[in-house]
Formats: sequence, C-alpha cells, structure tokens
Amino acid sequence: MKPPKLNLAFDVCAHTFGHYPWDDWERFALARGLDAETAGLGRLLIREAYNHGWEAWLQNLCGWSDDLSAGQAGGQALLAFAMRSPEKARWCFSRLMDTDGLRGDVHPRTKEWTWGYLRLDVRRVLSTLHNGAGARPPEPTTGD
Repeated sequence: MKPPKLNLAFDVCAHTFGHYPWDDWERFALARGLDAETAGLGRLLIREAYNHGWEAWLQNLCGWSDDLSAGQAGGQALLAFAMRSPEKARWCFSRLMDTDGLRGDVHPRTKEWTWGYLRLDVRRVLSTLHNGAGARPPEPTTGD
C-alpha cells in the first residue's frame, strides 16, 4: 500500500470523495494493523485539523508536518502513537476534536460550548504539549 501524503497545500478540488489525504491515512493505518475505531478517529482528527484551520503547531501534531520531501509517509508519528497506545490515542483524538483543536469546551456551569475554556484534563494535555514541543502554543483561558 502506498503511504499517504499529508500536504497542507493539496488541492481539495482535485480529489474525490473517499480519496482525500485523511482517507489515505486511514487505509494505510488499517493496512499496518491499527484497529478500525482508532484508525477512524485518526482520520477524523487529520480532517478536522485541516478543515477547521487549527493552529500550525497542532496541525503538525496531527500529522501534517511529516517530512514529505524525504519520502516519508504523512502521519507516521500519529500512527506510531496510535499503534503503541490505542486507548490513549482514542482519548487524545476525541478530546482534540471535542475542543475543536483546544479552542474551547463545554463549560460545566453553562453546559454550553465556550470559546477559550478547557477542562482540567485537557489543560494537562496542553501543558504536556508545551513542555514537549519546540513550538509554544498559546495559553488558553481557564474560565472557571
């Protein structure tokens, strides 16, 4: 199976339904032995990072930064994480999508999605990313 190419400059109009880069990543992940649920969530994550214009550092985290000029398949680090720890990967993928790329979350008091609010567990993930990533994402508003 041909490795996927995750290139943010791809021409969306040149692709057909089921043949977008995120679809290719899902097929590649399944062929490598990733379970269908985690591969499906990974596909959604890659698509949302692109379609919702998440910040560059977060798009990179979601597989869009792999060195395509070196012939490396897109999303390899994402796939390696999902293969190594599928349960953690599903949790992380879901939280990133629930928060629209760490932009906000459902506030416990208002029960409404609130821009800039992040639950404590997601703030911990963001803190981990701050400490482990070269690019520093902005601090979110806690909004308690």
